[in-house]
Amino acid sequence: MKRLSATLLIGLIFLCITWELWLAPLRPGGSWLVLKVVPLLFPLRGVLHGRRYTYQWSCLLMCLYLCEGLTRSYTDPAPSNALAMIEVLLATAFLVSAMRYLRTTR
Repeated sequence: MKRLSATLLIGLIFLCITWELWLAPLRPGGSWLVLKVVPLLFPLRGVLHGRRYTYQWSCLLMCLYLCEGLTRSYTDPAPSNALAMIEVLLATAFLVSAMRYLRTTR
């Protein structure tokens, strides 16, 4: 579960970067919305090392990305709403894998 959680977090980081810079930015050439990746970098080291406390608070952080993805999947036009659904899937999968990791490391 630790590897899966780390892979999902890294995947979400890469998705957000490519989404806001190249795939479907709000403005041509990229947008400042790429800075939404910065909060995802804070738990990266702790998740890679399997620290329980980091897993606990990163689940709370991931809820923000889940809400943002759900909102943008309904409000954004065609290419961006598909990327938002991928964000929802990655965030949900991270939440499930992180909770399973926390449960097994009690």
